[in-house]
Amino acid sequence: MNAGPDYVAQANPPLRKLVPYDPGHDLPAIRRQFVGHTLAELGSNENPWGPSPQVLERFARLDASTLLRYPDPLGLDLRRALAAQLGVSSDEIVLGNGSHELLMLLAQAFAGPGDPVVFSEFGFAVFPISTATMGATPVRVPALPVDHPTAPRGHDLDAIAAAVTTETKLVFIANPNNPTGTWFSRTALADFLAKIPSHVPVVVDEAYQEYVTDPDVASAIDLRARFPNVIVTRTFSKAYGLAGLRVGYLVAAADCCNVLNRVRESFNVNGIALALAEAALADQAHVASVRAHTQAQIAVLSREIRGLDQFVHPSQTNFVLVDFGREAAPIEAKLLAQGAVVRPMKGYGLPTCLRINNGTEADDAHLLHCLKEALR
Repeated sequence: MNAGPDYVAQANPPLRKLVPYDPGHDLPAIRRQFVGHTLAELGSNENPWGPSPQVLERFARLDASTLLRYPDPLGLDLRRALAAQLGVSSDEIVLGNGSHELLMLLAQAFAGPGDPVVFSEFGFAVFPISTATMGATPVRVPALPVDHPTAPRGHDLDAIAAAVTTETKLVFIANPNNPTGTWFSRTALADFLAKIPSHVPVVVDEAYQEYVTDPDVASAIDLRARFPNVIVTRTFSKAYGLAGLRVGYLVAAADCCNVLNRVRESFNVNGIALALAEAALADQAHVASVRAHTQAQIAVLSREIRGLDQFVHPSQTNFVLVDFGREAAPIEAKLLAQGAVVRPMKGYGLPTCLRINNGTEADDAHLLHCLKEALR
């Protein structure tokens, strides 16, 4: 029998060394293992309260046509609803299979082999993945020091701006940032954008924007009139509680959206997702409730973990980054053995850290009990 192709050797050069996205754990296997036992899943930054009741009502009214017919390839109803809420044109919105797909599309559309793409150390994992996929040159800017008074390991906006040249094809930043939970103010963002050449697209990932309670933090969408090179990505996977449906969206100049639509997959957002995301968007009271409950629980979780003499990064998200000051893998293994799933951070270059999102009150209590045992 012939050996067949050597697929690795024949892959496009940028893909030969690319490491696939790491989800952290095989969660379906862990769920089977813990059937009948307490399991707190606190590693994927999901919303423990789930979607709005309006989403469930809309889901109950769906009929077979939603399954047997192709979805609207343009997602017009959802785009129009988003446009009305955000004060933009529907032509300035592109929908994606989660914001992950949109970040990949941006690199595919605007970066090529050798092109510089700038992003921060300890930024979202998809930034370097999308860059590597296109064979572009990653320009990874060191993060702020861990002893920074307000944004430990957060974006150093001055250093990022200094790394941008006339040759830069894309800049990726996140506000708030995953996995650090750190953020920057409206003024800091505007000052940063003023330093970037107007022809360089700046992508601001705002996956956690709905969780923000700090009044000094504003969406980059509000700055697009002054800075037309700004591109904002968001998701329904977090505060809206629709992680299982994979719906994201992007706000950018209409010309940018036109380019992205040339490479976007046909029917990339399924019909059920389109309908339920629109229902979720309509219930902003639910989002406000999720935000209030989340920040209250994050405050408690942070206080309790600090009480165990561990360093907890400040956060405006639904998770905290905890630095144990030593290799975190053994601690994570002990937590997992007791049914507390958190996210290891070694792949982000943070081997002493674990990322922990809030869950229900019962989930958080179980996590804290397990953590006390693991630290003994």
